Amino acid sequence: MSVEATTERVLRLLALLQRRPSWTAGELAAELGVTSRCVRRDVQRLRALGYPVYATAGVGGGYQLGAGTRLPPLLLDDEEAIATAVSLRLASGGTVAGAGEAALRALAKLDQVMPARLRAEVRAVHGSTETLIGPVAEIDAELLVTLARACRDAVRVRFSYAARDGGAQERTVEPVRMVTTGRRWYLMGWDVDRDDWRTFRLDRMAAAVATTWRFRARDHPDPVAFVQRSVTGAPYRYVARARVRAHPDRVRAVVPPQVGRVEEDSDGWCVLVVGGESLDWLAAHLARLDYQVEVLEPPELREAAGLLARRLAAMAGAASQRSV
Repeated sequence: MSVEATTERVLRLLALLQRRPSWTAGELAAELGVTSRCVRRDVQRLRALGYPVYATAGVGGGYQLGAGTRLPPLLLDDEEAIATAVSLRLASGGTVAGAGEAALRALAKLDQVMPARLRAEVRAVHGSTETLIGPVAEIDAELLVTLARACRDAVRVRFSYAARDGGAQERTVEPVRMVTTGRRWYLMGWDVDRDDWRTFRLDRMAAAVATTWRFRARDHPDPVAFVQRSVTGAPYRYVARARVRAHPDRVRAVVPPQVGRVEEDSDGWCVLVVGGESLDWLAAHLARLDYQVEVLEPPELREAAGLLARRLAAMAGAASQRSV
């Protein structure tokens, strides 16, 4: 028998051992179409490769694949591959706490070897499924896979990027990491044309392709902190800084990371940095906090807060007069 045939049979044996906890030698021989003696030789081959296959003699005995020092190759049939890919796509969307990044890495590996016919099945299932969460920016799963691979392989990506004024620009980026806020996905990378670090919203990307141009990793800022600074300040007309008399963790519990950034201060205070298109909105947002607040900047925000206070006082006064 050829080496290729033997290798294929050993892989089939490994897949069978992964399918259920225990097999007898006769059952394995029947599944593989060989003799029990051949099964024993193939088991030895698996052991030589480092996979712990345990054998129990006697009536009721058999073979069992145990836990080893490394994860064996996972062999999936079509249904298992589809179910795994769909689950990974859901996890990469942030519905499983802490699993998003690992799910993307696993999805990139699985997508790389999955036949085209199975990719179509996965897209059909994914396209027919909705998740009951708040409004989010829809991201094409293929884009996630493309960017995840580019980050992993350190290759440049090119894409068309929609600016806030509606125009589109071609960008070439050395990607470092994707960051999700729960509602939106962002890519942090080195913008080759602008010679600086940038943050890009994935829902504004189009026609993203990974090039064959490999790049050497640069020293870079912390991706999470960099993206948070970008999304809480840079896109807005006004950026407010206010001292809040509370522990930073208490403020973070009520201010989502995509809305505001909380910095350490002293004497039981912290500093909240939040952006907005309207000073009135910023004043109302700060007023909603159940803590003492001192506006640091901009000075116009203090005027907006005073105006809001007068409006609220007038509203309360009108309500009191009607109740008399």
